[in-house]
Amino acid sequence: MKNESYTHPPRHDGYAGLGDYAAIGDGRSVALIAPDGAIDWWCAPNMDSPPLFDRILDAASGGFFQIEPTGDYRVERRYRENSNVLETCYQTASGSVRLTESLNSNYAGRLPWCELARRIEGIAGEVELRVIFVPGTAACTRSPWIQNTDKGQVIHIGDLMAMLRTSDDVSLTHFDDHAIEGTLIAREGVRSLVALLVSHKEPLAVPSLEKIDGHIDISDHVWRLWCESLTYEGVFPEHVKRSALALKFLLYSPTGALAAAPTTSLPEGIGGEKNYDYRYAWTRDACMIIRAFTVIGALEECKAAFSWLTNTILRHDGKVRVCYTLDGGIVPAESYPPLSGYKNSQPVRIGNNARDQQQLSMYGDLLATALLFVRAGHILDVTTARLLAALANTCADIWKQEDSGIWELHDLQHYTHSKITCWITLDIAAHLAREGHLEATWVARWDREKARIQAWVEAHCWSEKKQAYTFYAGSDRLDASLCLAWHYGKHCNVQRMRSTLNAIMDELGHGEPMLYRYSGVEQEESTFVACSFWLVEALAEMGDKTRARRYMDTILKTLCDKGNVETFNEMFDVRSGEWRGNVPQGLSHLALICAADALSK
Repeated sequence: MKNESYTHPPRHDGYAGLGDYAAIGDGRSVALIAPDGAIDWWCAPNMDSPPLFDRILDAASGGFFQIEPTGDYRVERRYRENSNVLETCYQTASGSVRLTESLNSNYAGRLPWCELARRIEGIAGEVELRVIFVPGTAACTRSPWIQNTDKGQVIHIGDLMAMLRTSDDVSLTHFDDHAIEGTLIAREGVRSLVALLVSHKEPLAVPSLEKIDGHIDISDHVWRLWCESLTYEGVFPEHVKRSALALKFLLYSPTGALAAAPTTSLPEGIGGEKNYDYRYAWTRDACMIIRAFTVIGALEECKAAFSWLTNTILRHDGKVRVCYTLDGGIVPAESYPPLSGYKNSQPVRIGNNARDQQQLSMYGDLLATALLFVRAGHILDVTTARLLAALANTCADIWKQEDSGIWELHDLQHYTHSKITCWITLDIAAHLAREGHLEATWVARWDREKARIQAWVEAHCWSEKKQAYTFYAGSDRLDASLCLAWHYGKHCNVQRMRSTLNAIMDELGHGEPMLYRYSGVEQEESTFVACSFWLVEALAEMGDKTRARRYMDTILKTLCDKGNVETFNEMFDVRSGEWRGNVPQGLSHLALICAADALSK
């Protein structure tokens, strides 16, 4: 894996670059670490909890937890092989030191408390480090305070209890309700530890420093055992494994839900308004991540996520929502805490109003996931089979309606991607029924409605001018999400689909495979990473593997030669070479896996 190198990593107005963050996680929360050793984002105990550290959204007043050399230094970072344990090496004029970081777990899974461990090892000479802990106030809704106990000083932050544990060689120079500061001299051959223990509305466990340190290596072993159990044998294996490990961050182990990303409000364009809260489980994203888990052979994750999704839909009376909380509840309506936002990108959002939208493509996502599940040799239960049949019937009833489309737009239209996905829904439902997985009662109806959708798409969603399927009926604009519709193209109109892919490449990528989402959007945002990989997958599936492989090489060179440790954001600005959007983004990583799989077939 390519190392990340800087000379005293820069911050601009207090902000690190969005592409400079590496992630660590424990199966229910994810922390983001900048190259200068600052944890600028961590929601504890869960991904959708209020943040304990939030400097990434407010450089002036946000919380953070930093270990950094006191003088000038150079940084090299990497994940341990087949692991999500992060290693950062600081090289200074006086010596070098290694920082190993983990949100710890054990062989039975995540710990019953949050344990953020930071091991410091002197490699050569001596290096002076500063330690700074500033708890976040969740936009001034919490006022931290310290309590002295016989086990040490406990920091209360709203409903959280936290304890900073340090080895004896860490000298604390400042300690009050709002900040803790200290120093450490790292010497060659000496190992030190700084750790943060956190609990929420429950007693705080206080393991020994030796146990906390040992949990780092146990966590590393658990990550490696999981990664080595994967069965993927195709092209780009190292990139696929790294993306698989990134997706594993997003699996919320208490329920099996899959978050879209563990962050909120990281902008798609600096200073713009497209800053959304992705710390919830989108039906679409979850289905696509399950598909990626199927590709790599992660059976347990597939089963957990698919069961959670179907049970959650049943819990809500069989109505499919765009997104759910990680425990299966209704996502809160958007609120806007008084934070400045990343580089003053407003608003900062908590909650997501997409929860109330209609997106017709969700039906196809769910049926496609069920098909993958049975093709992998597994069996649908009666309750799930009845739910899927009911969803197919609902799709057959409402496919003529306008919706918000895959991009969750306020402009209701007859989006081509939505209509094609309705066709795919009914095609898969009929296929599952013919194989005995669903009741065959409605097969004839599904076949007739599928034919009507195809005729409608061909009549209303094709542009002779662009020689492409369009963004929506009556428009000449293009939409990169149609790269996901290759299944329709292979079965209905191969030439039109191939022509559409060429048009998307020309208009949305300007001749390059890094694609914007749809026509006109490049004035507001950057290229959408998943779309670029979707183009590769579509070309490979449509038989043009030579071009698909060339584009895959170009995309990976563009994304992985920028110092990123392959913790992908949602978007990449090809003009500035900077990353944008929430991170790690599930769509970006799952799309890489599916593209590699298509090239391997």
